[in-house]
Amino acid sequence: MFNKFLIIIALFCISFLANAQDKRTEIEPQLQVGSEKGKVLKRKVAIARFSNETQYGKGIFYDKENDPMAKQALDILSTKLAATGKFLLLERNDLDKIMGENQSGETDYKKIGADYIIIGSITQYGRKNTGDAGVFSNAKTQTVEAAVSLRLIDVSTGQIIYSEEAKGYAETKSKTTLGLGGSADFDATLSDKAIAAAISQLTENIINNCMDRPWKAYFLTVDEGATYITGGNSQGISAGDIFTVKEKGKSVKNPQTGMTMELPGKAVGKIKITLTGGTPDAEFSIVEFTEGKIDENKLSNYYIEEN
Repeated sequence: MFNKFLIIIALFCISFLANAQDKRTEIEPQLQVGSEKGKVLKRKVAIARFSNETQYGKGIFYDKENDPMAKQALDILSTKLAATGKFLLLERNDLDKIMGENQSGETDYKKIGADYIIIGSITQYGRKNTGDAGVFSNAKTQTVEAAVSLRLIDVSTGQIIYSEEAKGYAETKSKTTLGLGGSADFDATLSDKAIAAAISQLTENIINNCMDRPWKAYFLTVDEGATYITGGNSQGISAGDIFTVKEKGKSVKNPQTGMTMELPGKAVGKIKITLTGGTPDAEFSIVEFTEGKIDENKLSNYYIEEN
């Protein structure tokens, strides 16, 4: 009777160990964005492109414009930014043409119609299988590691305000004991998880860099006594909101970088939103001045900033 009891216990242990397979571990930090008080004015962000700089998946018939891993990374980043509720994402499939050099030899970012541009690339990708063979059991671990680089560009200045690279990885384990248990094939979802883990480490910094800078809008026109500015309801603007009007600062050339930079502007008045309209791609608001005034013939010399 005692021997039968030992056999039952042994079979139970073998069954338990055999079922300990396909255990997944993903290193993906939770996105922590501090809560903000008051109104949140959404920034317009365009993800210009996401490229695959690795050699993975680049065979004879490789199509750079339809790289599945690059598209995968772009979708992951878009989803994470959209989930914050702080951005209007502008998808532009032809941004490479828009971002080409103009006649002056400089990139004309302002044609894109966004506040910020994100350029990303997968700089490293690798996968490996490792095993551990014992007397009674065999274990197999599949690991994928990916490195992602992101650059954030301020459209108003053309300057890179944030650039960083991060790595993420994901793994899955399978185990057999005394011939029992499963042997897992390569898990294709590990690629998604490794790339998502890398992007997650950068997303919070992108959000902070965008939100720490004042929201801006610009004057469109003055028509029949009504003054129109960019931005509207989808960005969080509503009737009654008050904003500061500033005159642009002087443009100077930085002798250290050779780039043109704009000095801080000065406040010249305040406006109140009276009406919003248009669609997210072509929104406008009608405003009235509560303080100060501007030269209506030189609207491009001014911009609107949140208080």
